[in-house]
Amino acid sequence: MNILKFGAAALAMATAFALPASASAQSRGKVLVVMSSAHELELRDGKRYETGYYLNEFVVPYRKLVEAGYEPVIANPKGDMPVMDANSNNKMFFGGDDTARADALKYAQGIAQLKHPKTLASVVAEGTGGYVGLFIPGGHAPMVDLLKDRNLGKILVSFHDSGRPTGIICHGPIVLLSALHDPDAFITSMIANDGKANSFAAGWPYAGYRLTVFSTGEEQQLEGPNGLGGNVQFYPVNALAEAGAHVDTVANWHSNVIVDRELITGQQPMSAPEFGDVLVAKLNAHAR
Repeated sequence: MNILKFGAAALAMATAFALPASASAQSRGKVLVVMSSAHELELRDGKRYETGYYLNEFVVPYRKLVEAGYEPVIANPKGDMPVMDANSNNKMFFGGDDTARADALKYAQGIAQLKHPKTLASVVAEGTGGYVGLFIPGGHAPMVDLLKDRNLGKILVSFHDSGRPTGIICHGPIVLLSALHDPDAFITSMIANDGKANSFAAGWPYAGYRLTVFSTGEEQQLEGPNGLGGNVQFYPVNALAEAGAHVDTVANWHSNVIVDRELITGQQPMSAPEFGDVLVAKLNAHAR
């Protein structure tokens, strides 16, 4: 991935990416962390891009949750170990600070439950009542499986109905489509670009919500030979808008975090520090 063009924005946020050193001894409640089981993204021309979660989008908010006294519980569709997108293991996503990058990588490698997550089916079977919040990191992987996972759809609706904080970053907000009545039909229509996707969006819980997601301009910068190597099957901005959301993005690679009711969304990797702070603040406020 050619990320040199992101350097100025990343370097400007170097201090914001500093990671806290320790966790509180007493839990303030469990936060469900939903990750993808996917490791390849199919592109429009049939090519495949090796993907996974983005290191800073996962570790920076996760560690802020731990430092604030919350207990993250990781789950994904298959109960297998989530894969990190190798392109995210770069100091540019940590303000140009290679020590922060190495620290984040070591921290992720030390999370035992990352190797053996719960399944989303087991979370649904047990019920979500024991969780005070929900966090979903990005990377392209959620565009493969989470966006149409029916178990995740049930989980999202549960958090939505109870007003519990739901924080999602980068490509992650695409998973809100899983709360549609028929996400498969909606996604098939988006890929076909047949103009019928909106007909499958009736009753979507997030209709009318203001949110952000990885922008079309940012995606297009990555679609060349130095990035994805091809074009994505559809743009997240278009899909979420078609479903009924009000999608707001800012200039490429600038931090952008939007809060609407229980939903907190961040635009891309550069938003991770601010996103983590806002998520923790929302959880703290909800607990009062």
